[in-house]
Amino acid sequence: MDAGLLLLRVVVGLLFVGHGTQKLFGWFGGGGIKGSQGYFQSLGYPPAMAILAGMAETGG
Repeated sequence: MDAGLLLLRVVVGLLFVGHGTQKLFGWFGGGGIKGSQGYFQSLGYPPAMAILAGMAETGG
């Protein structure tokens, strides 16, 4: 049970890191910070929220 939960946490963590690096750096086919800022602005959020979201997803 413990090994399964560890594996699950590692996989979910890697998914978050991958998604965060898409937002910040454009890796793995992401839009990078400019694309993320544009998307966040289209939702009514300030562009700085894209940076914070990318940092939160990448660093935990």
